Amino acid sequence: MNYLAHAYRFLDRPQFVAGTALPDWMNVVDRKNKPRRHLAQPLLADSDPDVAELAAGVVQHHDDDLWFHAQVTFVELSTQFAVELRQQLPLGGGHQAGFLGHILVELLLDAALIQDDPKLLDHYYQLLDQLDVHRIQSSANRILRTQEERLVVLIPRFAQERFLADYVTDSGLQYRVAGVMRRVGLPPLPDLTAWLPTARQRVYQCTDQLLPTS
Repeated sequence: MNYLAHAYRFLDRPQFVAGTALPDWMNVVDRKNKPRRHLAQPLLADSDPDVAELAAGVVQHHDDDLWFHAQVTFVELSTQFAVELRQQLPLGGGHQAGFLGHILVELLLDAALIQDDPKLLDHYYQLLDQLDVHRIQSSANRILRTQEERLVVLIPRFAQERFLADYVTDSGLQYRVAGVMRRVGLPPLPDLTAWLPTARQRVYQCTDQLLPTS
């Protein structure tokens, strides 16, 4: 699952929402320094409510992902996408096709949430704008194995860029996915804008099967 699908049920809990985003934020600043579930779990009863709430969001992120990746609909869609994408990628792009199929289901699920409720994205970013990023970083460092000082820069930049809004158009999604490919060191993408509408339609039709109910 991606940022919005993790967060949309909890927009009355700012620290918790930050916790649901923390694993993905750390993938940007330091992929080796991950807020693992077993590191967050002991802090759920911490005497500092901000730390406890951030840790609860991290645990929720991992629980969501475990549930999501076990859903038949996710497996079927990501596999379909990988097979179709493999035909459009250069020879030897099988690994890239599998990765693309996986993340496109997640990004298009966020797009479906935005399409269904356009105010949701504004609410999400307004919540992020109100976070005390120094407090978030301090709480995060209670969970992380290694102290991290870059979250105070990343979080405002993430909120300002509002890149989740780009997922609702095929050209915007192509641009953002190309950026992910560069960040993880995979080859550049071909133009997928002719294929993306079919993928989008399939995810939108299955939204209810891809979102947890609790």
